[in-house]
Amino acid sequence: MVTAEVAERPGASPEEAFEAVIAAEQRIEPRDWMPDAYRATLVRQIAQHAHSEIIGMQPEGNWLTRAPSLRRKAILLAKAQDEAGHGLYLYAAAETLGVDRAELTEKLISGRQKYSSIFNYPTLTFADVGVIGWLVDGAAICNQVPLCRCSYGPYARAMVRICKEESFHQRQGYELLMTLMRGTEAQRRMVQDAVDRWWWPSLMMFGPSDAASPNTARSMGWRIKRHTNDELRQRFVDMTVPQAEHLGVTLPDPGMSWNEERGSWDFGEPDWSELTRVIQGQGPCNAQRVERRRAAHEDGGWVREAATAYAEKRRAEAGASTGTDAGTAGTGTGAATKTDAGTETEQENGK
Repeated sequence: MVTAEVAERPGASPEEAFEAVIAAEQRIEPRDWMPDAYRATLVRQIAQHAHSEIIGMQPEGNWLTRAPSLRRKAILLAKAQDEAGHGLYLYAAAETLGVDRAELTEKLISGRQKYSSIFNYPTLTFADVGVIGWLVDGAAICNQVPLCRCSYGPYARAMVRICKEESFHQRQGYELLMTLMRGTEAQRRMVQDAVDRWWWPSLMMFGPSDAASPNTARSMGWRIKRHTNDELRQRFVDMTVPQAEHLGVTLPDPGMSWNEERGSWDFGEPDWSELTRVIQGQGPCNAQRVERRRAAHEDGGWVREAATAYAEKRRAEAGASTGTDAGTAGTGTGAATKTDAGTETEQENGK
């Protein structure tokens, strides 16, 4: 291990050990020394990612009670459950950096931490559900697959499962759109309208242009990110154009054309002023999204209190059981009864 070799070298500093691990394309783990700025960058990025997964359930959740069939409702419900799980994985990864998820949630609902700008747009029709799967989850895949090689171990490992599930969500969305495009003229127009509204916000998901992204260079130097925002955006466009042609929709960019020399698609510049407004809280649904998250957090307070009380009770029982067993070992009935009761409780709770 490079870490051991550097650490054992006479006079080697923690900074040198850290840099050696990064240079060797190995993983930094929670107990390893890391620079404060590296830790802060990870907390900011992972927290924003976790918040995005949780807030991201809202746009599509808006259609759970209005899905056109039981099959579509089951698909949408399963996707929402996946996104909730992603948020939990990521909050757990953030906690390995010494932060508390309750603190992160408080920062989100108080506006001190951000989530992805894409989730501040409304879902006006059921076609939006398909377009979110195709474009938004497709952009997420482009952005997140490289994170499976992130230099921070817990984040990279969480991303492996998340990316597998996001890939499935993208295919679900595309399948829904293909079904609608084989339907009536009104359904085809509905799909095209959704594509027109979601295309540019999807391109903005990758963040500002490289020239206006102050954190990219340092994150790439630390192997947190593997590609720049513009590189990922180009990859997404190149992936999506042939899919749009197969689907039978037109991407709303009159300047899009194939560049033979580069072997990629040229495309127009997003409206960066719109991205700035949305990030600053002035998007169509910013206030609504945060307010619903705040209300859900407050409504769930009794669940957190009950879970905490139950965990404390179990710890107290475990401590009492250990003391009783030590004091009555070999004396018979009392200790045996206590053990049986504890076993029944664990069985009832599936443990």
